[in-house]
Order: sequence, then C-alpha cells, then structure tokens
Amino acid sequence: MNRRQKIGSAVTALAVAGALGLAAAPAAQSHGYIGGSNSQLIARAAMPGNTGLGAVQYEPQSIEGPKGFPAQGPADGTLASGGNTRFSELDQQSSTRWVKNQVTNRTVDVAWNYTALHATTKWEYYITKPGWNQNAPLTRSSLELIKTVPYNGALPVQGEKHTLTIPADRTGYHVIYAVWVVDNTTNAFYNTIDVTIQ
Repeated sequence: MNRRQKIGSAVTALAVAGALGLAAAPAAQSHGYIGGSNSQLIARAAMPGNTGLGAVQYEPQSIEGPKGFPAQGPADGTLASGGNTRFSELDQQSSTRWVKNQVTNRTVDVAWNYTALHATTKWEYYITKPGWNQNAPLTRSSLELIKTVPYNGALPVQGEKHTLTIPADRTGYHVIYAVWVVDNTTNAFYNTIDVTIQ
C-alpha cells in the first residue's frame, strides 16, 4: 500500500468512526410539556386535532428558549415557539387556527409531562388580557401573570399538578402561557395553551 492509499484508508476509517460515533451519540435531551396524565389542559404543540405543526409534532417537549421572561426570553411574536425557529408554526395566531381546551370552571389543574427532569427555579403562568387581539402575534403586553409556583432548585415530580385560577373577567378564547424556568441552565421551556372559557 503506497502513502496515498494509506492516507486515504486512514481518512475513510476516521469518517466511518465519526459516523458511528454520531449514530451512537444520545439524542438531544427532551424535557417536558403541558399535558401530563393529571392535566386538564394540553399545550398547543401536543393538542389532538392541531395540524400543520411542523417539527414540533414529534417533540412537543422541546420548546426551549432563553429564560428571563417577561423582561427577556423569546421576542414578541415568537412566544409560542419559545423563539425557536424550528417550531415557528406555533407562532401562527388567529381566532380559528388552534383547537381549544374547554374550560368550564374558574379553577383548572395543569401538569407537565416530563421527558427529562431538570432542577427548577419556578413555573409561571400567564393569561391573555381582556380584549386581546386574537388575530395578531402573541406579545408579552397581551399577557398578565396569574400564578407563580416557586421550586428552589429541586427536581420536579412527574404528575404534580398546579392549580390555576382563571380571572372572573375572562370568557371566550384566551391563551394561557406557561413558563418552566430551569435552575441550572440559561433556558426555560415555553408552552402555549389555547382555551375557550365558558
């Protein structure tokens, strides 16, 4: 074998080893979404009947973006995707675009379906304000905080519920925006939940 053949064989061997290494590497960690077995609500990304979801239909647990909402985090108009361009279909907003969860009580339980546990700072839940524009991109100015659940860096518990109280002046179509703030990274997970409140 001449020198050129030896180099070619070595390059081929490295390429094969690299490909095998990539094949054996674990997939990107998955994380969680609203829609656990104890949840009365399901996030937009996982809601049965929603179509045209793109890549997020295969990984509704991966809507991750910079934390610090509302001062930081995803830009207005990209809140539903968490600012993640792979999931930009979620940012489409109109009164008829998404299947709605039906809410008949002023209190509702939500639970996350965790596919990987992360040390948690807190969860925050927002809801759209009265008179919000249902046919415009979702913005932080259209949301108000209704619940904070502090967690002090512990790992979340699968099936744990958070009880939300829907303000008395909300009826019809609204969006609940859920933020799971990870304690030991710079990111959070963002979930948009479409509801019709009776």
